[in-house]
Amino acid sequence: MENIILFDDEKRKQLYPLTMTRPVCELRVGILRIREKWELWFNNKVSHITVPHLQEKFPMRMRKRNLIINGGILPTPTLCEEIIEMNEDDILLKGDVFIAAKISSDSFDILQRDAELSGFRKIQSKADFIKIENCWDIFRYNGEAIQADFDKITRNRASEALSDTNRFLNRKNIFIEEGAKVEFATLNAETGPIYIGKNAQIMEGSIVRGPFAMCENAVLKLGAKIYGPTTLGPYCKVGGEVNNSVLTGYSNKGHEGFLGNSVLGEWCNIGADSNTSNLKNNYAEVRLWNYESESFEKTGLQFCGLIMGDHSKCGINTMFNTGTVVGVSANVYGAGYPRNFIPSFSWGGASGFTTYRLKKVFEVAERVMARRGKKLDEREQKVLEFIFGESKVYRRWES
Repeated sequence: MENIILFDDEKRKQLYPLTMTRPVCELRVGILRIREKWELWFNNKVSHITVPHLQEKFPMRMRKRNLIINGGILPTPTLCEEIIEMNEDDILLKGDVFIAAKISSDSFDILQRDAELSGFRKIQSKADFIKIENCWDIFRYNGEAIQADFDKITRNRASEALSDTNRFLNRKNIFIEEGAKVEFATLNAETGPIYIGKNAQIMEGSIVRGPFAMCENAVLKLGAKIYGPTTLGPYCKVGGEVNNSVLTGYSNKGHEGFLGNSVLGEWCNIGADSNTSNLKNNYAEVRLWNYESESFEKTGLQFCGLIMGDHSKCGINTMFNTGTVVGVSANVYGAGYPRNFIPSFSWGGASGFTTYRLKKVFEVAERVMARRGKKLDEREQKVLEFIFGESKVYRRWES
């Protein structure tokens, strides 16, 4: 089997702030991260080709024979078959989209220099697949991704028993991993699968409508109301009302309040009674801040809520306008509606912002991560330091 490397293409900046702190393939869509999907399909660990400030944390491993795959593409059976059938120096395309290349280590340098790909045999893919190119694609395609992951993960496996204290519809579409606890809950899998990960917990009174996925050690708190397609990454804690949202991992929305058509990174916290608007009062198309064009761009969506980068938080009763983008390590609080674009390392709210200094950022992150048995190591600090410098241009109050 070839050595597999997932690469970031030119669309990665359109996925900011989520890809400020991770390669594209480390985004979670469905149950699994994109990287984990490819590892599952090929039964092989992968490495990364990404931007310099992330390469130390996500290194590349080059071997004599290599399979280079676009990290924004979700695998499908047909696509994987096409990739398996490729020969050395073949490149698989879909129109102008670069899907994969099967190359030697010697050919890798040539591939990087040859913009026309003239030295390689080009093959057009016949597969249909999802490619994540915009932040909203994550929740937009989450239902399809949950179904595909559910089918792959649960095939030929038996679910743990579901306690008779629960009420459910379409039991065969509910899968419970070892150690998960579900009591006195209502689970409706008529509208899509429900996956409860290892050691996850659904507390009493919760109501869940699929497609829905909880990863290991995630928690649904008392009386939570969940509309699919929604995903809770590892160790996330969620209460209140959530609709069609993805929490990447280690993030909390533990209390009442609404989160809809949204994506949260890791180590985020949504304060009690905070709400996101996911629909404009005039029902108009939502525009979202785009880091590539440095302007608000049309999404083509009527429903779009909050995009929040890693380590960002909001205080109690925070109100987010439709289509709000919050960068990395921002702390939002106070009365009124804050602006629709909040730069990384912002501290404040509707009344204005100051800069969230790195020393304080590190102190808080260390405390937050320690609660989950994780450490803010030197590599993580270097990533945050780089983003702090890169994002200065958006913190206009500093100039």
